[in-house]
Amino acid sequence: MSEDGRVKLDAQALRVSYRGKRALHDVTLAMAERRVTALIGPSGCGKSTFLRALNRMHDLVPEAVVTGRILLDGHDVLGPAVDPVDLRRRVGMVFQKSTPFPKSIADNVAFGLRVAGERRRTVLRERVEEALRGAALWDEVKDRLGESALGLSGGQQQRLCIARAIATRPEVLLLDEPASALDPIATGHIEALILELRERYTIVIVTHSLAQARRVSDSTAFFYLGELVEAGPTARVLADPQHARTREYVRGSIG
Repeated sequence: MSEDGRVKLDAQALRVSYRGKRALHDVTLAMAERRVTALIGPSGCGKSTFLRALNRMHDLVPEAVVTGRILLDGHDVLGPAVDPVDLRRRVGMVFQKSTPFPKSIADNVAFGLRVAGERRRTVLRERVEEALRGAALWDEVKDRLGESALGLSGGQQQRLCIARAIATRPEVLLLDEPASALDPIATGHIEALILELRERYTIVIVTHSLAQARRVSDSTAFFYLGELVEAGPTARVLADPQHARTREYVRGSIG
């Protein structure tokens, strides 16, 4: 939890259905400000579904129905008056597969700023450098900003996507298995970056790796068959789970 215990995101009785089939069942989970919350569980258990609900990515899926409440600083982001585009500036997201655009490194990072209407070159340059530094990538690319982002290594591309996400200065960062396709060295870079970023952002990360959850997260939530089974401090959930299903997963009996 944050030093004052402040909750940044609070999902309450959250349900998600696709074409009438329930994918998420009445999930209630509070996520602390400037801390890392890990979402764990077997494939297809609802982790990514929950994550995508937090910045209304399901709005882009016509068959999806989302009910319940998601409070960001106490305000329900599922309300009709909330602009999803504005919400996604406050709640950035990085996907499992790195998704650099076929543009220059600088243009990738500046993309969200330009969409928001920023045109001042000085501001764009400053924010691009700020974001690349924040993603621990500046020293590696500062002399290549005009080159294609597609020429970067896999690990660099994922850090570029993180830089693109933080360039708009969000308050929350959602990470959907950001290191699953990376080698151990690149994974180490991403994990070190997460530990740095949590000083400034509230982070929610989906991971299949219990070791990764242990290394980077403060709190862990275990999902199974679309339900939140157990949540609490990572050290306690992974070392002394209270629910039988969680114990089975932690011990490798399921998943």
